[in-house]
Amino acid sequence: MRSLLTAAAISLAFTLFLTPVFLRLFRKWGWGQVIRTPEDIRNPNHQTKRGTPTMGGTIFIVGTIVGYLVGCYVGNNPPTISGLLVIWMMVGLGAVGFIDDYMKVRQQKFMGLSGWRKVAGQVAVTVPFGIVALNFPNQFDQTPASPYISVFRDVPALGFMTLGLIAGWILYLAWVTFIGVAFSNSTNVTDGLDGMAAGAAIFVVGAYSLIAFWQFNQACWGSDALSAAAKAACYPTRDPFDLAIISASFVGALVGFLWWNAPKAKVFMGDVGSMAIGGVIAAMAILTRTELLAVLVAGVFIIGPGSVILQRLYFKITRGKRLFLMSPFHHHLELRGWSEVTIVVRMWIIAGLLAVSGVGFFYVEWLSRT
Repeated sequence: MRSLLTAAAISLAFTLFLTPVFLRLFRKWGWGQVIRTPEDIRNPNHQTKRGTPTMGGTIFIVGTIVGYLVGCYVGNNPPTISGLLVIWMMVGLGAVGFIDDYMKVRQQKFMGLSGWRKVAGQVAVTVPFGIVALNFPNQFDQTPASPYISVFRDVPALGFMTLGLIAGWILYLAWVTFIGVAFSNSTNVTDGLDGMAAGAAIFVVGAYSLIAFWQFNQACWGSDALSAAAKAACYPTRDPFDLAIISASFVGALVGFLWWNAPKAKVFMGDVGSMAIGGVIAAMAILTRTELLAVLVAGVFIIGPGSVILQRLYFKITRGKRLFLMSPFHHHLELRGWSEVTIVVRMWIIAGLLAVSGVGFFYVEWLSRT
């Protein structure tokens, strides 16, 4: 518990007190936000955001790593392969976002990496993650990830390796890649208003910290001495406590960052931040073996990309008509006259309700087994 609390406190203090130092460097380097021209026309209020320091996601990425390492040291809990895999996804997908951001700032254009290049970068991060996650078993033969699709835990009937080793590995890596690419892009789309993605991510990753900590309390270690009921309810997660530490550190970093990112934002997280958030959510879902549950826990990050998909489908079906005034959905609400603060706070409420519902269903499933 000391490691978890220390990690969260250190990362919080890092982003809360050191963000102004980073902002001075960002201004010196010319890292200012570039605004898309159509949004300037249809959303005049966005014009005032031009030039605001961006790529602030680098701040909470560094803060998370510092908090995690300090927390591990203070509590005498050495980093595990699971915690390092979360960092890999956070840093790796954040690096893809950083390249995209840097191209925008350098060229002073809204477009950075093309869509396919961005996806290629995401795949280059998630495939090694998937390979490593299915190796490095501990003394109980538990690997960080598993070759099964999971809801609250692995579903035995949905195993990839039943199709053969080669086909199983291909399908498993495709599944892991889909989760990583989907969440990194969905959080990227959701990051459209000051503080919305950061605040929502606090609820989502906070929920995963609770899930991982509960799995630690109900671990399957020493299974020979467990009763039949206890075995049915335990979780074979490889390093649940370390997952709770890294996710708590990430939440602390986001809380400190949100102080400066809340409307009106003094800094934007940029693609480096939004994709890093998606990477952490994807990694936590895979490593806690709750991949399908993540659709509910992180449901707030599905609203934005979902509205984009619906808009495009409706446009094609109706041959030019629009379902929303503008997508993603939060821009539709802006054009309907909702204030930015109202949209952001209500999205936070939705994020909290969905995250709590996910944790609640997770707990009810455990009760049904005890």
